[in-house]
Amino acid sequence: MTNTSDGNTGLGTAAQLRDPNYTPPLAKAIPLGIQHVLAMFVSNVTPAIIVAGAAGFGFGSNSPDFPNLIYMIQMSMLFAGIATLFQTIGAGPVGARLPIVQGTSFAFIPIMIPLVAGKGVDAMAVLMGGVVVGGLFHASLAPFIGKIRFALPPLVTGLVVTMIGLALVKVGIQYAAGGVPAIGTEEYGSLQNWFVAIVVIVVTLALKFFARGMLSVSAVLIGLLVGYVVAFAMGMVSFTNVGRAASFALPNPLHFGIEFSFAAIIGFCLMGIISAIETVGDVSGITKGGAGREATDKEISGATFADGLGTAAAGLFGALPNTSFSQNVGLIAMTGVMSRHVVTIGALFLIVAGMVPKVGAIISTVPIEVLGGGVIVMFGMVVAAGVSMLSDVNWTRRNMVIFAVSLSIGLGLQLEPGALQHLPGTAKVLLSSGLLPAAFLAIVLNLILPEDVGEDQTEEISGGHASTKKS
Repeated sequence: MTNTSDGNTGLGTAAQLRDPNYTPPLAKAIPLGIQHVLAMFVSNVTPAIIVAGAAGFGFGSNSPDFPNLIYMIQMSMLFAGIATLFQTIGAGPVGARLPIVQGTSFAFIPIMIPLVAGKGVDAMAVLMGGVVVGGLFHASLAPFIGKIRFALPPLVTGLVVTMIGLALVKVGIQYAAGGVPAIGTEEYGSLQNWFVAIVVIVVTLALKFFARGMLSVSAVLIGLLVGYVVAFAMGMVSFTNVGRAASFALPNPLHFGIEFSFAAIIGFCLMGIISAIETVGDVSGITKGGAGREATDKEISGATFADGLGTAAAGLFGALPNTSFSQNVGLIAMTGVMSRHVVTIGALFLIVAGMVPKVGAIISTVPIEVLGGGVIVMFGMVVAAGVSMLSDVNWTRRNMVIFAVSLSIGLGLQLEPGALQHLPGTAKVLLSSGLLPAAFLAIVLNLILPEDVGEDQTEEISGGHASTKKS
């Protein structure tokens, strides 16, 4: 991987490399752009695979609606590229004009699964209605996003990210064991399934710990490729769908239709606030890591506009919500190249791939057990990222109570959705995600609880553990 942090390697002067408007020589810029695509590729297409699987037309389902999964993978690539162009090129107040890579967000998956679970393609119209309205709401936050950051300190955002990961780890295990359609059969949890998944995990961990540069950044992708080869050798790969897929296709407006559900709209709007705050953090990370300065208000506002409008546009064509990708923030710090035009090149590659259905069809040939190995690592890292954010929290007794109550209720409702059986459908969908009640409680309690919760107020409910102090 090209690394310029230690000096000039023909890409430009140190001042040029810190300039978002600088364009490196094309022969250098194209490989750097492809690096950004490789760093985010697997994470970008995974949410579409998970949502389709939850709805019942995903991997291993043998559903006649399976081609819709290929379409969703295609749209994940296309609109990641388009949303990235919103950020790098921009138009008027839209876009940060920074090297921000957009991709399909994991954060909304716990909201989407209850909306589509077992309902097939028919449920996708409601989902898309939520995506569009949520995206527009997200964009509307741009003028005052800085003013609401106080309500989402690391205690809240760390809890939310941890909950996202905890909600998804079950999916990784199910995929590694053979996928939801295989549950209840002899095939589920077979030695063959676990062997393939473990190969992916071992290769990914080996590259993460012992490799450097692009090999480490692309560890999950390379792990999946190795697992794919092993699965192919074991006769687990079928190329039937590749032959049937077209070589070129334009996106289909309102592919799934569009319907508006109160539950979907509320869920996507609330998560849009969390996503907006994450984008602010990524913008700050890019300007600090790449240019050694703080992000301007105009950059933060423009990034939020682009985030929301990219999501709304994606929903109109059957794609899922977009957000900035943190792994690409780290890649910018690693390469030392701040050029937004490098990321624009990567976005163009994604757009081209998104208009070639055979690319989506090839991705759909990956056995679900192989994907499971990669997903276990990815979702585990989401949990770890949340825990890392929580390490910045000053663990006073007040904050411990907020975290304890929010996590207990959120995770508990997620694990036991039957406890909500007597509630109306909308409330049931929103609360069973676990994520929304946990985030809501954490935000409200953080705003209303007094700062000076004493030891005598927490010892009784903590079984004596509240006296643990941060040194």
